[in-house]
Amino acid sequence: MLLASLDPAAVAAGHDLDDAVRIAGSTLSRSDLVGAGTSVAERVGSQVGPRGRIAVLATPTPTTVLAVIGCLIAGVPVVPVPADVGVAERRHILTDSGAQAWLGELPDEPEGLPHIPVRLHARSWHRYAEPPPESTALIVYTSGTTGPPKGVLISRRAIAADVDALAEAWQWTSDDTLVHGLPLFHVHGLVLGLLGSLRIGNRFVHTGKPSPEAYAAAAGSLYFGVPTVWSRVVRDPDSARTLASARLLVSGSAPLPVPVFDELVRLTGHAPVERYGSTESLITLSTRADGERRAGWVGTPVAGTSTRLIDEAGDEVPHDGESIGRLEVKGSTLFDGYLNRPDATADVLGADGWYRTGDVAVVDADGMHRIVGRESVDLIKSGGYRIGAGEIETVLLGHPDVVEAAVVGVPDDDLGQRIVAFVVGVADPKALSDFVAEQLSVHKRPREVRIVESLPRNAMGKVLKKELS
Repeated sequence: MLLASLDPAAVAAGHDLDDAVRIAGSTLSRSDLVGAGTSVAERVGSQVGPRGRIAVLATPTPTTVLAVIGCLIAGVPVVPVPADVGVAERRHILTDSGAQAWLGELPDEPEGLPHIPVRLHARSWHRYAEPPPESTALIVYTSGTTGPPKGVLISRRAIAADVDALAEAWQWTSDDTLVHGLPLFHVHGLVLGLLGSLRIGNRFVHTGKPSPEAYAAAAGSLYFGVPTVWSRVVRDPDSARTLASARLLVSGSAPLPVPVFDELVRLTGHAPVERYGSTESLITLSTRADGERRAGWVGTPVAGTSTRLIDEAGDEVPHDGESIGRLEVKGSTLFDGYLNRPDATADVLGADGWYRTGDVAVVDADGMHRIVGRESVDLIKSGGYRIGAGEIETVLLGHPDVVEAAVVGVPDDDLGQRIVAFVVGVADPKALSDFVAEQLSVHKRPREVRIVESLPRNAMGKVLKKELS
């Protein structure tokens, strides 16, 4: 059963939990989740049928929680729609997905779709058969480098496999209280945070805005955050020290700056777990609760997953911690393709089962991986060298006058690409370039350093390097 903790028979037999989910000022028990979720499932099933698709405005509210649970009980795929998405992108998501109705909250422009309300106090105890594991649970839209967002088909089997693998790696159990304040329309917040908790059976707390004060007040044992969240936490030492009582801090969705990693260790006593994944693959790499946690490294493949690094000739690169290769993954957590896009699916998912992530990485002799970045923007080919932008960014972030840094390659008639660093901070550009040359090889120094007020980022904290020029 995908949502194992919500087994109606077990809940009816007394295996309830009064505070299974806390979100937006409301507390829901397991019995609430089963009864209200089943009531939602009945309304969904009667209006769209088992072959339907449902759009859910994915705000962090009890309504969203029950809407997702109801669809999963009914076996109807959920299309999570970001609450702040623009009109044109929302229209594309609805049209491309073939969503037949809105479930729960409504956006300002519902685009003519009918509305199915979520009644928070309605209850039903009808028993539904568990849908097939290969059936689609979620259609999550993700933006690529070109064209409109693509709908990623994520099966029930993939979600279950990934949560179970992470439970093993992180020693995640029903005794945990998981805390985060992340969006419920991405893998990190929705699949790992909410659905993971409903599978494992732990308490789940959504803080709303992921502020240091809210994280400290939640009294959790397991915390999820993106680097922006952890950067804010370490700038609030009192809140950070409160997290010393937690069991595990997990960072993902973007690289965690080494200085932030070090400050978390100093203030909380915890070396954070770093992990890597994507909408298409879910989480495939992670450091472990019982293993080494090395700043800037995202660990080894989780159970059921394999990786390989490929060079431009199609050969595997050495596991020497230095050689850069294209990262490919294979295993039970992979998506089933892009909706309506067989061409795009074939571009990244081979007949042999290997998914071409578009990221570049290095791996050492122990199998530990470090993500260099996106092949399209983070692999810089300058003067005949293959250089990872992430390595330079890590060094820059170690300078006391640098707050944020992003490195890109720009076209250059002589070098092919010229290394340019965008830096938030108060520092002398030449001094920063010399600083990199002292720490790394001279050919890796930025030829140009631009001091800026801020870096463009998306909702998950990832720097939008395409906007840097």
